[in-house]
Formats: sequence, structure tokens, C-alpha cells
Amino acid sequence: MTLPASRPLYLLAFIACVLLMGAALYLEHIVGLEPCPLCIVQRVAVILIALTCLAAVLHNPKPNNEKRTTARCYGALVTLISVFGGAIASRQIWLQHQPADELPACLPSLDYMLDVLPFQEMLSLVFSGTAECAEVSWTFLGLSIAEGTLIAFVCFAVFGLMQLVRRVD
Repeated sequence: MTLPASRPLYLLAFIACVLLMGAALYLEHIVGLEPCPLCIVQRVAVILIALTCLAAVLHNPKPNNEKRTTARCYGALVTLISVFGGAIASRQIWLQHQPADELPACLPSLDYMLDVLPFQEMLSLVFSGTAECAEVSWTFLGLSIAEGTLIAFVCFAVFGLMQLVRRVD
């Protein structure tokens, strides 16, 4: 079975990232949902995947010997970022299924933490998650935003792995 060329696939992945970010911005600015710190980290992961896919589209490495490594690097990068984003989404889903009395209190805003706290302490607080991150205020097809995002990250990871291990002639 012959796989389609990488360039159109990376373009489709880039478009998917743009659509995901468009949905996130719609939910924030039109629907009025405020993103929690874990949501913001997931957005950063989607943006990084989009930038990697856009670079692959623009660079379009050919499958010859000298560019084969570069072509595989794009797949590896998409996979790594997707696994990171999936881990953050999984953490948020885990928080969403915890009893409310076991969750830590809400954090100050991310802007405030960046201004006041040392970077390492701020990252530790953000990744630990809070009651704010556990709140499910919107669903689609019975899935929370974090669950839908996890599905997207799994799809991006599979795509990245396919690009990483694909046979290039």
C-alpha cells in the first residue's frame, strides 16, 4: 500500500490544529468560558503541533538520503508534542473525575503567577491542577473539552508516528 505524500498530510494536520484553536477561541470569547491553566498548556501544545506541521509543509523534505532524517524529525516532533499535550489533557480528565472536596483550591491567574512566582514553582502549580481545572462547564457528544482534546492529541501522536516510521522510497 502506498501512502500519500507527506506534504498534504501535514497540511491537513495543520488545518486541524487551526480548527481546534478556532474552537477554543470561540468557546473563550463567544461562549464565555475562561480557560484554566491546564487548558492554556494544551493550547500551547496544539500551537506547537501546528507550527511543526506548517514547517513540514513549507520545507517539504524530499525522501532522499540527506533529507530523510529531516523528514523523520517532523514526525518525531509532532509525536513528542502530542504525547506531552495528551499527558496534560489526561491530568485534567483525572482531576475532573475526582471528588470536589479532594481538589486543591483555585490558583491565581496565570499572568499573576508569571509576574510573582519563580518559573519552576509556577510550573509546578500549573501542572498540579486545581478545582478550576476540574470543572466541566461544556460538553460535546458527552465529552468534556479535555476529553475531546485528548482524542485529538492521540490522533496527532498516531499521525506523527506514521510519519516517523513510514517507508520512504
